[in-house]
Amino acid sequence: MSTRHVGFPLLVVFLLVFWTVPGFARSPAQTQPMKVAVFPSLESAIRLRGPLDFCGEYVPIHLPEVRERLEKELLLMLWDRAQVILWLKRTGRYFPYVEAELERAGMPDDLKYIAVIESALKPHAGSSKGARGVWQFIPSTARNYGLVVNRSLDERRNFYLATRAAVRYLGELHEMFNSWTLACAGYNMGEQGLKKQIEKQEVKDYYRLHLPMETQRYIVRAIAAKLLLSDPVRYGFDVRPEEYYSPMAFDRIKLKAKYPTPVTIVAKAAKTYYKTIRDLNPQLLRDTIPQGEHILYLPQGAAEGFAKRYHPLIAKYRKTLAPRTYVVRRGDSLTAIAHTHDMTLWQLCKLNKLSTKATIRPGQKLVVR
Repeated sequence: MSTRHVGFPLLVVFLLVFWTVPGFARSPAQTQPMKVAVFPSLESAIRLRGPLDFCGEYVPIHLPEVRERLEKELLLMLWDRAQVILWLKRTGRYFPYVEAELERAGMPDDLKYIAVIESALKPHAGSSKGARGVWQFIPSTARNYGLVVNRSLDERRNFYLATRAAVRYLGELHEMFNSWTLACAGYNMGEQGLKKQIEKQEVKDYYRLHLPMETQRYIVRAIAAKLLLSDPVRYGFDVRPEEYYSPMAFDRIKLKAKYPTPVTIVAKAAKTYYKTIRDLNPQLLRDTIPQGEHILYLPQGAAEGFAKRYHPLIAKYRKTLAPRTYVVRRGDSLTAIAHTHDMTLWQLCKLNKLSTKATIRPGQKLVVR
């Protein structure tokens, strides 16, 4: 009985202290008054004002089918207001760079909305078809436009590198089709497939072509995104300028790695964290940076003195590396073994004094790194 009587007053005292000590006060965010949401009805929001254009090309909303498709996409986007708010905030981080690249190439500013509908401006976005990054490149197209895609690196995930590739690709598609809407349609479904449909249907107008459903929605979704993001207040979105996400600030360096280099060493040389390096360089898929020459992004200011800090760190690390051996198994090849151990075929053969066409047998021991 006595224990219960002693414990109760102590609990009361603790609660009183909790609510009165300044350190336990509610955070300012919790005490700020909330605004009552006020935004247009869905019916009024889709009463479209004309004329409309996309990339300077007229949008024929006088055609009942086109108007219906655009109204549908607007309604779907407005229904998910949280998603649109995130789109708006992310434009602060990504649009300035896209706009600059488009202006440099002399291309329409509206093309930036393609990135929104492709990935919601998420660098790690992926699709079931193997597309990745803000611009949703598939591996083959990415490689055609200079992006590295392998087991160690995937430059589709690097927003800056992928944006340059996307601008080049869209520019070439426009030269091919002489229309920005058709260029965007080709970006979505592939230029060869679009060419075949144009030849078969004898039509060069995107809005009058019968295309796969995804492509029929594609440009219309971009137009809907343009309407929302270029005039958010009209649709009831009150995102203040200071609430947009800021563009990333970073330094760029060129790293020549003679051997696979741990990301942790780069982080130490940059006086930052492993996570920071991985976040700034989403193209890195492993804990090590593969052999070769790489452009890496570091926190702003970290490039100064980086080399002086990096060289002793990497020298110390290499001293810890002892040669490892790999026992050849049935079905192995020199190329496959080299790839598994992040080596080139030439490196593997040099270490083992073999020719690149040498025959290997199960049970044979090879030196690997």
